[in-house]
Parts: sequence; structure tokens; C-alpha cells
Amino acid sequence: MIRERRSKEKLNAYYNKFIDFGVMDPNVHPWVAQSWQESRTLGVLPDRMPKLVQWSREELAEKQSFHAAAIEYVTDFYQNIHEFFSSYNMSLLLLDADCYVLKSYSLPFYQRTPGQTEGARLSMKDIGTSSISLTHRHKVPFLLFGPEMWIRECQMGDACSVPIMVDGKLGYILTLVAVEQNALPYTALVSLMLSMRMSMERHLDMIQTLKARQAILDAAPIAVYHILPNGEIAYTNKMGRSRLALIHTDNDSLPNLNDAVLNYHHTPIYQGFKGIPCYNKEITWITEKRTYEDITTVVPLEGQSGGDISGVVTVTMPIEDLRMLVAHAVGYTAKYSLASMVGSSQVFTAMWDKASRVAKNENHVLIQGEGGTGKQRLAHGIHQASTRAAGPLITLRCGDLPQEILEEELFGTAEREDVGRPGKLELANGGTLFMDEIEKLPRSVAVMLAEALTSHTMRRMGDRVNRTINVRIVAASDCDLKRLTERGGFDESLYRIVSKNTLRVPPLRARVSDIPSLAAHIIRELAQQHTMAEKTLAEDTKKLLMSYEWPGNVKQLQEVVEHAYFNTAGAVIQPEDINLMGDVKPDMSWKEDRDVFERVWKAAGGNVSRMANMLDVSRVTLYRYLKKYGIEKK
Repeated sequence: MIRERRSKEKLNAYYNKFIDFGVMDPNVHPWVAQSWQESRTLGVLPDRMPKLVQWSREELAEKQSFHAAAIEYVTDFYQNIHEFFSSYNMSLLLLDADCYVLKSYSLPFYQRTPGQTEGARLSMKDIGTSSISLTHRHKVPFLLFGPEMWIRECQMGDACSVPIMVDGKLGYILTLVAVEQNALPYTALVSLMLSMRMSMERHLDMIQTLKARQAILDAAPIAVYHILPNGEIAYTNKMGRSRLALIHTDNDSLPNLNDAVLNYHHTPIYQGFKGIPCYNKEITWITEKRTYEDITTVVPLEGQSGGDISGVVTVTMPIEDLRMLVAHAVGYTAKYSLASMVGSSQVFTAMWDKASRVAKNENHVLIQGEGGTGKQRLAHGIHQASTRAAGPLITLRCGDLPQEILEEELFGTAEREDVGRPGKLELANGGTLFMDEIEKLPRSVAVMLAEALTSHTMRRMGDRVNRTINVRIVAASDCDLKRLTERGGFDESLYRIVSKNTLRVPPLRARVSDIPSLAAHIIRELAQQHTMAEKTLAEDTKKLLMSYEWPGNVKQLQEVVEHAYFNTAGAVIQPEDINLMGDVKPDMSWKEDRDVFERVWKAAGGNVSRMANMLDVSRVTLYRYLKKYGIEKK
């Protein structure tokens, strides 16, 4: 509250009247009267300045560091008008929200040097009534005249305090004390304090906004640069600094792009200085140490006078990072964990323990086992348990495509000079590439892949640009890849690379004791996936499942249990609910439908006698249909 000049004689009389006789004059300002009463209640002695509560030197240094932005602002402001303070014998204090003095400026205050004042607490319970305590309580500016101060030693000067609000709360208190009371131009003093309050609040609010924006920019998965026409970088965010650190060894300065980027004059930044923007364009940045490929946006900035371009804002994102984000967005992540593979048999637990150890290192992995044993699920589990779990998991089935298409799928292709399509080797950068049926990889492609994995670089088909890759291969093979390699059926160099860690998944017939727990686990997964009630297996059903050889391994078990789960009316799956052909109906459709015949053939494990029993036909009849459908007996 800003007040007009008052008679010091009258104010002194009011003060003495209260101190000596406890009588409050009605002319005393209500807030001052209330504060005097509270000062007396708190037991603050009015005769002399008490020993103040004070921070230690270490605490003061820590607090000044924390509030550096506010102190820096007041210091700069004071230095510009210090002659005005000297002319009127004034002191300026900056206090925190708890009334501790963060910084003291100008002449001695309360007969103390600035060094003694800094770190001292000047709250109501310490020094009684003051402009500081009134502003602290009421959160408004307050001009207090000398005779209204509670401590007599402080009555030699008038004081004006203003609150500095930060985020809607009291952040600081600015206090100005003037000893030359008669000559003091109060209107100038009040205007000065109100101006300091408004400008300081705006300054601190701007700093908060800038900190928030800086935090946003630093958290963003993009590099942001403000570049000046001479190639200097005026600003960059966290990712930008980290990328520059790879090509510039001086941590105390940012490089000039004229020196750091070899093709700088051929980048869109130069067009930006001509006022031409660029949006989301694939750009290659060539430096002495490495080549970057980014999706880049360049926005020109006009100068304050308009017309000339004062600089450009450049936003870039590494293509490999963008691919990783896309990979996560489209679900290129592990669907299964190692915990989803269940079993307690010795042969299974030995394999599982080795897989959990192998997952932690960076070597490539070869998974071998019969079809349907769960090699793909194991590959997912290894990726999820590895240090690459945050990266993409990309799958390539080597037996599905002809050689030309397989090369493009693996390495990508350069359609034109500035347009290309990444292959799965690039898409898996920072993560894992799961190569299923790797034994079917053509030798020429295998040689190219081995070279890429050895050099950690690759080229797209038809391209001349070397691209750095960081990929872990998890390969799966239905056959013994070592024997195939020894016979010359697989490239030896690629075999040596992918077989650093070799895992052999046992067939289901070698872990019969695991079948009941596997079937129960399959049922739990189905119940959770479809939000249905779980079902149990009757003991006779478990015995039936354990008596079968399961030529299709866990995959076949999955199909049979899934069929029984959805086609059993009750909560218990009985032996009669089990159809070893899964969802293939045991009717005569196999005689006309090759797909149905193949599924029964697969369910029988390629065994003619077993299939004949399943379909209740003769072996001679089956041989005739095998010939009809062109299926060779193994």
C-alpha cells in the first residue's frame, strides 16, 4: 500500500504512546497497529536490534546459486541507477519468500555492512514491524515511515517493500531503505519500486517460460539449431549438442558450419538465407568423421527491420531415429518375453538358462530346432531381454522371396539419386533383425550380409553411399547349419558370424513332461487375449496329449489346444474334445482340397501310417493322393 507523506512527529508520538502505555492511537494505520500488537506478543524488544537468525556461508552460497536469475536481474538494474541510490543514501535488499536476505546493495542497512546483512532473516518474529513483514503478510507494496518501525534503531530511515510474485505465489521481496527522509522524492521512490516489481516479474516469468521451452526442446527427439549467416550456431538443443560433439572436439564452443560440414554450401541452409524454406526433406550432411542422413526442415528468420534474413532455424532428425520411432509405432517390438516360454524339463531349462545369458551380450545368435519348436518366440524373448529392447525388432523370412527381391528387402534400394527405400537391415538399426529360415539365404546375399556385419556399413542396392549400421542378428534354422555349411550349402563367413551364440531348441517329444504346463499356459494366453474364462485339462486329456509324438512340436500343440478351447462347451477339456488335426475337420474334404490334405499330413508328421489311421483310409489311398498333390514322402 503506497501512502502519502506523514508527519514524523505525530507518528513518533503514536509509537511512544503504544510502547510506553500500551495505548493504540486511532490514527495509526490499521495494518501497522495490528503488526505492533503482534510484535509485542512475539516478545520482540523494540530498544535494539536482536541477534538475527542467519544462514551459514555455505547455505548462503547455495541459496544465491539457486536464486541466481533474480539476483542477476536486480544487480544489473541497480548498476544502472546506483548514482540515484548514492544521492539519497538508500539501500536495496533482495529477500526470498521466507524473508532471508539474498543480496544487499548500496550503503549500510540497520548499521550493518552488506556482508553482515546477507543471509539474515528479517521476518516479523525477528525484527517486528517493518515494510518487509507487512508486504510479506499482505502481498502488496507498502511504504512504511521511520517512526512506524518496531525497532528504534531502524527508525532513522523510511522503507518501501514490494512483493515479487512468481507463478502466482510470493517469490521475493524487494526493499528500499532511505536515510535522507526529508529530501527523498517519495513519488520517484514509489515509481521506481513499482517499475522494478513489474519488470522483475516479467523477467522471471520469461525465464520460466524459456526454461520450459528449453526442457521441451531438450526432450524432443530432434536436433534444433539457430544458425547465423556466417555459419555460426547461435543456439542448439541437447540432441544438437550431442551430434555436434561427434564432429567437434571443443566442448566449450560450437563449430562454424562452414568448417564442420564439407557440403555446407550445398545444403538447404544456404537457400534459407535467400528466404527459401525447406520442409521435411532428406538431406545428407558430410563431415570429416562421418556422414549423416537427416529429415531436415529449414525456416528463414527475417530481421527486425524486415527484408534481410537474420538467420535460419534448422530442425533435423536422424533417419535412423525416425525409423526407430516408426518401428515402435507399427509394432516392431517383441511380442513375447523369455518368461512366456514355459517348461521344467532338464533339456528345456538348460536351453532357457543359456538363452537368458546369451540375451545380455552383443554377439549374434543362431537358434536351431525343428519346425514349430518356438524359435520365433525365443528370438522375441532374447530381443526383449537384451540391451537393445528399446530398439526395433524386424523380421525377415529368407525362404519367402526370390533372390532379387530378397536383396532389396534386406539392403534397400536407391530408386533415384535423392529417393531411396531402406531395407530391413537399416530398419533394424539399434535393434535386432530376426532372420527366419536363414539356411535358405542365397550365397551371394549371404556374402554381402557377412561383409556388412563385419564392416558395420552397407549400401542400398544401386546406391553409392555407405551407411553405418548397428544391428544384432538373431537367425533361426530348421536344419543343422554347421553341417550344411560343411557341405558347401551355406556361406562359411556368415555362419561364423551368426553362430557366436548357438541355441538348440529341443523338440516337444524330448520334453514330454512339459506338455501339461505348456497346454495350461496356452489356455491362459487364450483366455487373456479373448477376455474369456480359463478352462482346465482333465487328467485323461493330459495323458492323451503326452502320449502323442507331436511332429509339429509346440506349434501343433498350440493349434490342437486352441481348437479344443474354443470348441469345448464346459470348463473342463475332456479327451473327446481333442482333435489332433486341430481345426481340420475329419471329413472327406481332403480328397478335393490340397490345403486340408497338407494340414492333416503335417499333423501326422509326414507319417503315412499315422495319417491313414487319422483318416481311416488305407496306405495305398494316401500314396495316390500324395502323388496327386505332388507331395514327396520324407
